[in-house]
Amino acid sequence: MSRYIIKQKLKSLFSFLIILILFPYIVSVFVNGAQTRLGSAENAPYVTVKTEKDDGKEQVSEVKWTEYLAGILAKEMPGGYEMEALKAQTVLIRTSLYRELEKSEDKVLSENYMSMSEMETIWGKEEFEEYYGNYLDAVEATDDMVLFYDETYAWTPFHQSSAGMTRSAEEVTGNSDYPYLKVKECPLDKEAEDEIHSYTFSYEEIQKLCRDFLVAEEGAEQAEAGYSFSDFEIQEKDSAGYVSCLRIGQTTCTGDQFRDALSLSSSAFSFSESGDDLQITATGNGHGLGMSQWTANEMAKEGGTCEEILNFFFGGTTINREIQETELL
Repeated sequence: MSRYIIKQKLKSLFSFLIILILFPYIVSVFVNGAQTRLGSAENAPYVTVKTEKDDGKEQVSEVKWTEYLAGILAKEMPGGYEMEALKAQTVLIRTSLYRELEKSEDKVLSENYMSMSEMETIWGKEEFEEYYGNYLDAVEATDDMVLFYDETYAWTPFHQSSAGMTRSAEEVTGNSDYPYLKVKECPLDKEAEDEIHSYTFSYEEIQKLCRDFLVAEEGAEQAEAGYSFSDFEIQEKDSAGYVSCLRIGQTTCTGDQFRDALSLSSSAFSFSESGDDLQITATGNGHGLGMSQWTANEMAKEGGTCEEILNFFFGGTTINREIQETELL
């Protein structure tokens, strides 16, 4: 047998062995779709995550960093949103997690996330592959991008949609620690899905739900007599139109306290009388601080980049890829 024939046979044998070795991987990629994309980040570190299960019990697990980020992103923003909006949201989430790790002694994270199996169960295989692919792309495209302010991780709140303007952190918190969170006009939020919410409560329901801060200040006579429409007065709103001071009988509280107690969509609300009940109309979804996800997505539709979105909502911060000395593990 000639050397040439032997050489050709050896080449064929070598090619066959390569195909044999790679065949399971090729089949896995074909069958499993988006899940195998995580393999592109096989060297990503793991983080320790403590979450609360549906039964109220805590669960501690080790989760791959990229999978954890994508899982939080899936919980916070629709997978069909524009990529630049998804990227901006990812930067906010990553910054928040590093901020948490910097303050944590045990380096255990507590933000809830969606696992890949949960996503597939909720969305079905086809949508899961599309959306999870988008989430992973956003995580990998913004690799290690975070927001800094004054040489530390910025506070990066976000909400679904504002009442037309985002809020000033100084007005909400009463301090000047976050000067980059200013009032930003977001007129497109008024066209957001589920922007207006209407609620009807009996006065007895409101009294019960607000008991924690009513009982402390109201006299026994007022509490026993109950409330009527005249007992509810919006006394002050902030510059973005959110209620900052509210009177209920003889008690004053913040709009955010009232919103939380009644599980309203927003503290930008108004009152009207509805028979023997109180009708509340709320505008927007969320606390109104930081980035409006709706406006971010609309900016992305018009060609806005991740960086432009972040600079609009967090002007004065810097986008940094240099992570401080914060250990993930």
